Amino acid sequence: MLAMKRILAPVDFSDRSVGAARYVKALAEHFDADATLLHVLPPPHYEFSSMEVGGAVISELFETRTQQVRQELDAYLVEDLPGLRAERVLIEGDPARKIVEFADDNGMNLIVVPTHGYGPFRRFILGSVTAKILHDSDCPVWTGVHLEDAPAVEKIEFKTVLAAVDLGEQSGKVLAWAAAFAKSYGARLLLMHAMPCGEEGAGEQQDPERKRRFADQCGAAIDELLAQVPCEAEVMTECGDPPEVVCSAAAQTGAGLLVIGRGSATGVFGRLRANAYSIIRTSPCPVVSV
Repeated sequence: MLAMKRILAPVDFSDRSVGAARYVKALAEHFDADATLLHVLPPPHYEFSSMEVGGAVISELFETRTQQVRQELDAYLVEDLPGLRAERVLIEGDPARKIVEFADDNGMNLIVVPTHGYGPFRRFILGSVTAKILHDSDCPVWTGVHLEDAPAVEKIEFKTVLAAVDLGEQSGKVLAWAAAFAKSYGARLLLMHAMPCGEEGAGEQQDPERKRRFADQCGAAIDELLAQVPCEAEVMTECGDPPEVVCSAAAQTGAGLLVIGRGSATGVFGRLRANAYSIIRTSPCPVVSV
């Protein structure tokens, strides 16, 4: 069973946060989990760095600002998402660091945070706070460039879950998380591996024997992974650039959720986790990085 009892949603009062909160409400209701809306207020020297005033005035301004944000947080999403059971927490400090610390200190099972990016540039931008959370957090992180476009809570569903693995040491955790999530929703589970064909040179890429051996190695590794994490999963393998292959598979299969690993991986099976940011930026559906 998937441990999903505490969900953390960092909010900045933007449309992206509203969309992310819809997923938080849907997940909290499905798993009977507690939700926390967290806003991190930067310290005074960030808030009022451009003002030429004394320390006492800055302190007074910051106290007033804190009270305003507290009121805004208390009222946030009350009308937009009626029935959302969420604790609202306001703390001060560096946003990324405080979010990670709060998740660790309070035993959060999932962080739901939108990425940053607008218009035609959204594929190339990953907000610095989100990037730091992905880099530093041990907790699974739910994110994606389309979270602000989340459907109404009652229309959020997960019929297909795609687990993309690089067959490195993190793959078991990725598959286990995806399998448990899919099972809880009665969803179809797909296991995807993008084989980085051609990385050793164009000549070797065209060698049929080498490609066959490589495919056999991948097949054996996938069998070992499924023995380690027994589950009913449809296996998909394809040669190509991992972000392009994985995101294309998510689009073609209509995946409602894509689950990947984070960190750096080595070995002949590729470096899917090293491509995590690219996958998040281009995925057509939300991405959970484990």
